[in-house]
Amino acid sequence: MRIVAMLALLASGTWTPADVEKWRADYESGLKAPSGWLSVAGLFWLHEGSNVVGSDPQSDVVLPEGTPARAGVLRLNSGKATFEPASGTPVAIKPDSSDTLRFGAVEMTLIERGGKTGARLRDPNAATRRDFTGCKWFPAAESWDVHARWVAYPEPKKIAILNVLGMTSQEPSPGYAEFTLQGQKLRLEPVVEDNQLFFMFKDQTSGKSTYAAGRFLYADMPKDGAVELDFNKAKNPPCAFTAFATCPLPPKQNALPVALEAGEKKYGPH
Repeated sequence: MRIVAMLALLASGTWTPADVEKWRADYESGLKAPSGWLSVAGLFWLHEGSNVVGSDPQSDVVLPEGTPARAGVLRLNSGKATFEPASGTPVAIKPDSSDTLRFGAVEMTLIERGGKTGARLRDPNAATRRDFTGCKWFPAAESWDVHARWVAYPEPKKIAILNVLGMTSQEPSPGYAEFTLQGQKLRLEPVVEDNQLFFMFKDQTSGKSTYAAGRFLYADMPKDGAVELDFNKAKNPPCAFTAFATCPLPPKQNALPVALEAGEKKYGPH
């Protein structure tokens, strides 16, 4: 029993194409979900005071067709927002999300970026979701599953992260991953998101076979001075699929001088 258990444990840490394919299928399912990134159908920055919400094109927050012409008023006061529905308008708060309202199948979520508050819409009938043609990938290969040396900073170091809106924030980075590919010693500096290392990077495929702005890669937190970077799971940022995302861009130090022909290719004309 002990031998069998040990073999199972070893096998669980072994790279397999099946694991990568399952990860890719789950990722694409998330994109296609009714509230996934493909359903994002609008982003409206709010002004102080009253913001009219409805499908009337003159609204401050324009909802998709089929929703009430005037659904209500979203009031912004020093960064705090309250919503007053119009009489007779059915509105629900999304379960487990106090910042998301639902107008039938359409969702409106409040976001904050650089001191600005916006209303992001999700519509399961959005053209980006209806017309989605599927993700494109490089073939999975074990050679792109890189075991990197982890170098931790004595204290988290602030790095500048620019987003597609032109806003820059200073985000803490816990260290860097150092590895060798194509005969070159490389390093990538991540930030931490949801207890994972979050790498934003560009490489020599960016703007050619992969998304021009760069790609994302998540990795488990370092263990025993090492971190696994499986570039087979490198993926496009949400802004590759919708014009209403506020994606962070790779910091300049994460522009790699090699072609990483692994992970997700560009989608559509991007």
